[in-house]
Amino acid sequence: MTETLLLTRRDVAELMPMEDCIDALEQAFRAQAQGDSLPSKVLAIPTAEGGLHVKAAGLRRSRLYLAAKLNANFPRNPGRHGLPTIQGMVVLSDGDDGRQLAVMDSIEITALRTGAATAVAARHLARPDARTAAVIGCGMQALYQVRALAAVRPIGRIIAYDPEPGNAARLAKRVTDQLGIAAAAVADVRAASHGCDIAVTCTPSRLPLLGPGDVAPGTFVAGVGADSPEKHELAPALLADARIVTDSLEQAATIGDLHHALVAQAVRREDVHAELWELAAGMKRGRASEGEITVFDSTGVALEDVAAAALVFERAVAARRGGRVDFGE
Repeated sequence: MTETLLLTRRDVAELMPMEDCIDALEQAFRAQAQGDSLPSKVLAIPTAEGGLHVKAAGLRRSRLYLAAKLNANFPRNPGRHGLPTIQGMVVLSDGDDGRQLAVMDSIEITALRTGAATAVAARHLARPDARTAAVIGCGMQALYQVRALAAVRPIGRIIAYDPEPGNAARLAKRVTDQLGIAAAAVADVRAASHGCDIAVTCTPSRLPLLGPGDVAPGTFVAGVGADSPEKHELAPALLADARIVTDSLEQAATIGDLHHALVAQAVRREDVHAELWELAAGMKRGRASEGEITVFDSTGVALEDVAAAALVFERAVAARRGGRVDFGE
């Protein structure tokens, strides 16, 4: 039997800087356009407090990789149990013989690739001179979103909002201390988004947080939190007024903000401009004008997980990092 590499959250964070994760995802979306990926699949089991989901996909890099991510998502964990909202692991396998190449922490993989997907979308949908960004929802994912945006746009100011004011204040301090970007916390969600060039929502909200009157012409909006049919961050009328791009049309129509817009009959599937891979591959245009509102409905696709996990694995092998175990003993 062959050994499987074991990688912790720290290993993942130190082996894959945000900028490299962004490039890995962009390359993966181009690979999808070229037929060098396998379709993403999802299995979800909801519970009263959260749920469990498995996302799996394949991607050809130096070899064909298969990845299956098992994530438990329990939004009330931080306040109730002092535990992360997301806990889980990624199993990376060889796509030709099925060997388990690595098992790694999924918290860092998920956080990095979710921020990186926003950055890939921002490259195509945000104005090149976008400098101010509103971050609505200031949990763990928020700082990753700021890091990702700052890697692709000249972000000079962050406005933070969270229903818990202390969360917004803590994010603002981290942004300033760790990234050197001016940041302020505000007590009203519309005060956060009004006048910003970019607005990112990363919450477990079940009611829309932003409508068409809450963002200025030319704003890029990334809805990151809606990853189940019950979650809802962007009002249907906002999507109706915008150029819509999804990470996966089928997935967004089932569990994303697009799902709610379709139910409300505010938009039709054919109103969606593109999936993200079509922009990355240059098959479709991103932003069409300075004044256009653009929306990225990010539900999180497994292609992003396998792209990130494969990069981490390759670097871990090169650096001789991580533990090893033979599960067949």
